Amino acid sequence: MTAVESRPAGVLDNSTVHRPLGARVRGFIALTKPRIIELLLITTIPVMFLAAQGVPDLWLVLVTCIGGYLSAGGANALNMYLDRDIDALMHRTEHRPLVTGLVSPTEGLVFGITLAIGSTLWFGLLVNWLSAALALGALLFYVVVYTMILKRRTAQNIVWGGIAGCMPVFIGWTAVKNELGWAALVLFLVMFFWTPPHYWPLSMKVKDDYARVGVPMLPVVAGNAVVARQIVLYSWVMVAVSLSLWPLGYTGWFYPVVALIAGAWWLKEAHGLQSRARAGVTGGKLKEMRLFHWSITYISVVFLAVAIDPFL
Repeated sequence: MTAVESRPAGVLDNSTVHRPLGARVRGFIALTKPRIIELLLITTIPVMFLAAQGVPDLWLVLVTCIGGYLSAGGANALNMYLDRDIDALMHRTEHRPLVTGLVSPTEGLVFGITLAIGSTLWFGLLVNWLSAALALGALLFYVVVYTMILKRRTAQNIVWGGIAGCMPVFIGWTAVKNELGWAALVLFLVMFFWTPPHYWPLSMKVKDDYARVGVPMLPVVAGNAVVARQIVLYSWVMVAVSLSLWPLGYTGWFYPVVALIAGAWWLKEAHGLQSRARAGVTGGKLKEMRLFHWSITYISVVFLAVAIDPFL
């Protein structure tokens, strides 16, 4: 029996629920996953400040952020369209608009494609075509490489699929410079090594959901101790890469101080999780979500330091 065939009774697939216009609008907004996009913008704007070595053109910041929202929103909508079968079977995603019928699959598909095309033209016409190409590449990577190829086939899905979430760093830099730079590459790598230890704790929390639908997230195919060890390894590399921005000459004293303090706290949490996992702690006592929530604070603080550093 496939995930679609085992859809719970009462979950609509091909028709929408008759609901007020406001609810329908909120459904389309939900398809873009606004909270995830907020995180992407947190990494885009500070890089623009670093690239400009001060305050970038505020109109450019605005149109870049709008373009980024449209592009990432399109990718997320297409992701929900492709994953609507398993979303219906997972507690974490069972209330998504395509599962409840608030938005029909056809509407979701058209909405995602429209945002993909519109965001590419937006970037090309209002920012530059290099940023447009990077945004389109990120969208296609997330939808095709991660969602369609990796997610249901390999436990390394989030490692390589996370590349799409790193691209806003390049987009923010090229929006200002219209070319790539080494500083952007360093911050891209920070995001790359940040993504697995950011997402794996959440996967540990909801691994039963992933196991139910046959998605081989690392916590599903490996024990908590193995996952925690991988989190620690990626965390050390991430912190080391983040500190390399200073000796390479791209920042002053402020950024490395903040990155060092934030990184030390991250490593404390990561090693704490590993200790609990090694001891066989399970359930709420594992406290895996502490690292997940801290990871969002960490990346926000580090990139905020990137934006502030040019002024000190």
